[in-house]
Amino acid sequence: MILAIDIGGTKFTLAAFDGPRIVRIESRATDAVGGREWMVGQLEQIIAAWHDLPFEACGIGFGGPVDFAAQRVVLSTHVGGWRDFDLCGFVRDLLHVPVVMDNDANVGAIGEAEFGAGKGCSPLFYMTLSTGIGGGIYDNGRVWRGADSYGGEIGHLTIRPDGPECLCGARGCFERMCSGLWLARDHGRPAKELMQDPAFVVRYVVDLALGLKAAIMLLNPQRIVIGGGISKAGERLFVPLRTELGRQITAWSGARIDVVPAALGDESVLWGAFKLAKR
Repeated sequence: MILAIDIGGTKFTLAAFDGPRIVRIESRATDAVGGREWMVGQLEQIIAAWHDLPFEACGIGFGGPVDFAAQRVVLSTHVGGWRDFDLCGFVRDLLHVPVVMDNDANVGAIGEAEFGAGKGCSPLFYMTLSTGIGGGIYDNGRVWRGADSYGGEIGHLTIRPDGPECLCGARGCFERMCSGLWLARDHGRPAKELMQDPAFVVRYVVDLALGLKAAIMLLNPQRIVIGGGISKAGERLFVPLRTELGRQITAWSGARIDVVPAALGDESVLWGAFKLAKR
């Protein structure tokens, strides 16, 4: 049995896999004010309550930069206290089984490539569009992480050089212009509500396409899969987004524009964590 953990900026989820099926699952809202101490307390509580399950390994998708080689959290932009934290060691001490971790977008890319909308597509670019924005590159059965585990960090690509300041300290980042956190702060309404307004979506997809164009031009992926809460807007988002990408990627380029929502919904990272742990 495998324990999969998805730690995001808005919520976190644990799922128990018995073979290729989820037999137990629990989600809770993230307390950003409580920070890391609150979160690890919650993890300890849930794992203790699941003491009857015979786990053999654990996979984790973490919502922030991860040093994959060292298997340590680098930091979280959205929740304090995570800098250089040994999350794998903490969970390993609770479960006494092997634990492996990666950035949640990388893990989501594994999930969608192996079990979801990216199955059979290579290279695949997966983007999580939620509280923040992250990206994962999956090609020929493996994640491309780059030299220092920062490959795919599309959320902090600058798309508006004179734009507002991002939590990372730069200006006009893709995440600053398009993520759920900033949409709510800038417009006074949650992203789910904003996505109901066709006029807003037409304006919004201009910046969204600017960021995705960079991925298309650099990687020429066979498919782009978008997960996270904002992707749940479905065709209200994806139809105007594809139209805008077609406008921005001019006729000289033969790069395909194949952009679809995640097939696994909120479970993309969980399925990826399951696969990561199995490996």
